[in-house]
Amino acid sequence: MDHISVQREKPARIRPDKILIRLYMECIQVKDEDADWRIYHAIPPDTPTSVETLTSACGLAPGIVEASLARLERYCLISRTGTEVCVLSFGEALINNQIQYDKDLPYTIENGVIRARRK
Repeated sequence: MDHISVQREKPARIRPDKILIRLYMECIQVKDEDADWRIYHAIPPDTPTSVETLTSACGLAPGIVEASLARLERYCLISRTGTEVCVLSFGEALINNQIQYDKDLPYTIENGVIRARRK
């Protein structure tokens, strides 16, 4: 039986400002949207998770994770309370977008409390 010699490449050095492509062990620069997609899908749908957990799960630098979470919150896809992050349901995202962009609504929601909009 012949033995085939396989030469393995050295694993790529993980850089915090790039995403590691695990299959090819290669670090590449990605767009903000790609980081947002990765982080959004790393958040469990049912329970809040911590920013530290997301940072370690995604393999990204804390600054990139924070910037991505700020964008996701601005897009009304997630909710943050302190260091906890959770995904908004479709209905919650729809209501948050309507409140944020429809200035004719007579109410607003601040920290989970419905209040009459100030005129």
